[in-house]
Amino acid sequence: MNMQVAIASSTPIPGKYWQWQGHNIYYVQAGEKHSQRPPLLLVHGFGASTDHWRKNITELSQDFQVFAIDLLGYGRSTKAKLQYSGDLWSEQLRAFITEVIGEPAVLAGNSLGGYASLCVCALHPDVAAGLVLLNSAGPFSENQVAIETEIKPDVQANPLQKIFGEVVKSIFQLPFAQFLLFQYVRQKWVIRQTLEKVYLDKSAITDQLVEEIYRPSCDDGAVDVFASMFSTPQGEKNDVLLQQLKCPLLLLWGEADPWMNAKERSGKFRQYYPQLQEYFLRAGHCPHDEVPGQINSLLQDWVFNL
Repeated sequence: MNMQVAIASSTPIPGKYWQWQGHNIYYVQAGEKHSQRPPLLLVHGFGASTDHWRKNITELSQDFQVFAIDLLGYGRSTKAKLQYSGDLWSEQLRAFITEVIGEPAVLAGNSLGGYASLCVCALHPDVAAGLVLLNSAGPFSENQVAIETEIKPDVQANPLQKIFGEVVKSIFQLPFAQFLLFQYVRQKWVIRQTLEKVYLDKSAITDQLVEEIYRPSCDDGAVDVFASMFSTPQGEKNDVLLQQLKCPLLLLWGEADPWMNAKERSGKFRQYYPQLQEYFLRAGHCPHDEVPGQINSLLQDWVFNL
């Protein structure tokens, strides 16, 4: 990446709003439309926003028309009191591609955004030109993995541990407990501490990054979105979605991700979609932010060769 691009990418590109089902949905658009290349749609992960793609949009927009979107409940989009799920975000993304982009797009999603992107590509193949998953979340049938974490249950837990776990779970169903937990996790020092656990390159954890994650937590309704985590139904399993997938698939793994075993999950994706391509990078849970130059190059080359 040259210096001009690096400087330009340090500041998020101003976006605009689109109305969907009565909600304000924030998105960013950059680059010119190309008749021979599909547009790109970048989808952030849990707790993030379009800002998390600022190191990617500028460079990718030199060759593609690029869109990045804030999922309903995140970033600068409306934080409505709803039941959030992969189905909801899938419908949001499908409508956005149809109404705003106007042609099938290559979707690139990180973590939760990867799961949402897989949902829309599998369930609505007419809007998908390709799918890129970066440390994508979502459960597989053989182990009930939560969308937002990827931590496997301890099947060897003793009865006391199981009882304690159920008690804790029931406590966090209470609105007051959810409010207190939200006030804790939204503190900037806690955000930084969490990032330090999931980023391999600690120098990528800047004050700007922390602020970009903290700012949406101050919006009206943010606590309701957080509380919805505790009642969100588990979505369709990855293996079921992969068996419905028709478009090309690229997996980009930050192999040092402590929240998921990249090699193990890679095997599961390949089991259900053997024709995929994939690369493993020295990065954590958010490789697009840690090693943006590598991600941008791999993504560009892959789309050019679709």
